[in-house]
Amino acid sequence: MDKSLFSYTGIKPVLAGLAVLTVLQGFTIIIQAYFLADSISSLFGGDLFRTVTKELAFFFLALVIRQVLTFLKNKIAYRFAVTTSVNLRESVLKKIFQLGPRFVTEEGSGQTVTLIMEGTMKFRHYLELFLPKLMNTAFIPAMVCLFILFENIRSALILIIAFPILIVFMILLGLAAKEKANRQYESYQMLSNHFVDSLRGLETLTYLGLSRKHIEKISFVSERYRKAVMATLRIAFLSTFALDFFTMLSIATVAVFLGIGLINGTMDLKPALTILILAPEYFLPIREVGADYHATLDGKEAGKKIQEILQKEFIGPSKEPIPAWKSTSVFSVKDMDLRFVDNNDNGLKHIDFTITGTKKVGIIGASGAGKSTLVDLLSGFLVPTKGEFLIDGKFESLLQEDWQKQVTYIPQHPYLFSNTIFNNICFYHPNATEQDVKAAAQAAGLTEVIKALPDGLNTKVGEGGRTLSGGQEQRMAIARAFLGNRPILLLDEPTAHLDIETEYDLKETMLQLFAGKLVFFATHRLHWMLDMDQILVLEHGELVEIGTHDQLMEKHGFYYQLVKTQLEGI
Repeated sequence: MDKSLFSYTGIKPVLAGLAVLTVLQGFTIIIQAYFLADSISSLFGGDLFRTVTKELAFFFLALVIRQVLTFLKNKIAYRFAVTTSVNLRESVLKKIFQLGPRFVTEEGSGQTVTLIMEGTMKFRHYLELFLPKLMNTAFIPAMVCLFILFENIRSALILIIAFPILIVFMILLGLAAKEKANRQYESYQMLSNHFVDSLRGLETLTYLGLSRKHIEKISFVSERYRKAVMATLRIAFLSTFALDFFTMLSIATVAVFLGIGLINGTMDLKPALTILILAPEYFLPIREVGADYHATLDGKEAGKKIQEILQKEFIGPSKEPIPAWKSTSVFSVKDMDLRFVDNNDNGLKHIDFTITGTKKVGIIGASGAGKSTLVDLLSGFLVPTKGEFLIDGKFESLLQEDWQKQVTYIPQHPYLFSNTIFNNICFYHPNATEQDVKAAAQAAGLTEVIKALPDGLNTKVGEGGRTLSGGQEQRMAIARAFLGNRPILLLDEPTAHLDIETEYDLKETMLQLFAGKLVFFATHRLHWMLDMDQILVLEHGELVEIGTHDQLMEKHGFYYQLVKTQLEGI
């Protein structure tokens, strides 16, 4: 049993309820076998059928109660599995938003989507099947064996000896199946990422004339997944065969000794039939667990992966709520370092600055200077290796919901969902009215664009919908920001892929969005710095200069050289 099951809300009452129902079910199995054996032995002894109607009635009553108990157990397990999987999906979505786009990029968007969509469904299937079978294995064999022990010690000993042999064999095959399932899940993740990347790049591949050649790569990844699935199925089939073989061998051994007892006259027919009917029931729970184990391995692995994401908890120095940002608030970064495990040089060193109130802060530097890393750090998507954040003089962690709810993050390539313009704009605020959305679209300069579309706000965009230009996509992101109206804005080179004309067209709209907010704007285009109240200049992950445009130009330092180089290029 996976220990992580006990971490899910409501698992203990569910297990207790299943345990009670399973014990009752165990009694019905024994009663069912007892009265069936009694009826058969009476008929075999020459009694008329009407003399055993009472015993048969008890048998059918026990059978009905057993099925009702099975239905109730499955119902309880199903409700718990549905509730848990829904809560888990919500939790992992919330966690992914908290971890930010860098995490999704590292994990792969295809893998992440597959985990949320299909992984949670497989995990639900795992809980739904596993919990009732677990309770059956825990109680029914023990109850059946205890009853047989009072009827015939030798038969009970045969069953007791056979049970651990089956368990050991299942463990050995289970370990082998787990290794194969891990490989299968890795191949499945690779296939998911490859499939999503292929769909996104299909237009480009077709344009370059490489779409047919790409078929070979898709075939290779698919074949790798097929081999992983077949390897896992071979183990599953072997396990099922072994369970059935040892079970039949054990039951046959019990039957042989019971037959010898009947021939020798040391055993009556009724107890012998009762034991023979109960013997398969003794092994049935372990056989069901063995069969369902392989059917639910994917769900178990998906649950494990989800737990790994949920446990990516970076403990901050303070768990106190972060207050709402105001014009008098003070934000300080003190001697901040960030080192990545895979590359010690790709990080930040000795970042130290203080910002007061609602200011526009530009983050400038050459490619690879650490601009995006600093934005991710300020967003709460990364946790520093060293240093501290101070908000109004209090030591805080930015990996908190109170901080992230105040932040609007606009990336270089905003994502448009395959949905209408209306739903794309109000994605983070689903309760927004049509009037609110229209106001946000107008503020972002999208009104004329929307009017030119055939269905207006109901025009479908994104994958499978109408294609928008880069500038129009950025205006969608700006409309989202206007609608949210959060006090802190973080922008990671939002105009890097736009031509200069489109960028200047957007600039006025973006400056209106910046009004009355704390803005951190990372870019390599220096004309934005003229509108910034403060400029942070980065070089190789270090904060080399701080000041306004005029102050930094007077220093004739690194910023001055950047401006001079860019002017020479023009």
